[in-house]
Amino acid sequence: MRILLVEDDRDLAAVVARGLRRDGFAVDLAGDGEQAIELLDVNQYDVLLLDRQLPGVHGDDVCRHAIALPTPPRVLMLTAAGNLDERVEGLEIGADDYLPKPFAMSELVARIRALARRPSAIQQPVLAIADIEIDSARHRASRAGRELRLTRKEFGVLEVLATAADSVVSAEYLLEHVWDEQADPFTNAVRITIMTLRRKLGDPPVIETVVGVGYRMSVPT
Repeated sequence: MRILLVEDDRDLAAVVARGLRRDGFAVDLAGDGEQAIELLDVNQYDVLLLDRQLPGVHGDDVCRHAIALPTPPRVLMLTAAGNLDERVEGLEIGADDYLPKPFAMSELVARIRALARRPSAIQQPVLAIADIEIDSARHRASRAGRELRLTRKEFGVLEVLATAADSVVSAEYLLEHVWDEQADPFTNAVRITIMTLRRKLGDPPVIETVVGVGYRMSVPT
């Protein structure tokens, strides 16, 4: 799951990002509303963690921009203002949830996972290709009824490939959507993750390499 964290307090942003990455999330950072909008326009995020009181472009305007995107992220507003009127205003703008500061990392992670479990019009709760089932909300995958013990990156790669169905997905796309902006574009992380994922999926193989282009899920015949 890829997250955009918009927070002007650099120390707090660093702490939150570090905690989320420990839990396996890919996290990009924006220090103000203008930078957040720029990132939203070029990347697809699953969840937007948004400080409401931002310098320059207000958090409310960032929220409006985010929910108007063709594929909008879930929006969780973070703010020091915890009174009822503030919460109602944020939700009326279009935020999915509201978490006042200070907060515990465990609660933030639980809220994010709860947002991921909400049904989406653009993605089925459970993806199924041949005998492989992928439950994104519960972060579980199985093949022929056998549970697959996947790392978070392996699960993310499998989810992206399954969502793309028969389309070829480039290594660059996988790096952008499963990792985050800190990933080295010249890393071999994608190739290694594909290799370990293939081994865990077993036979017959379902991930095809399209030389010079990328990877594709192929249904065994």
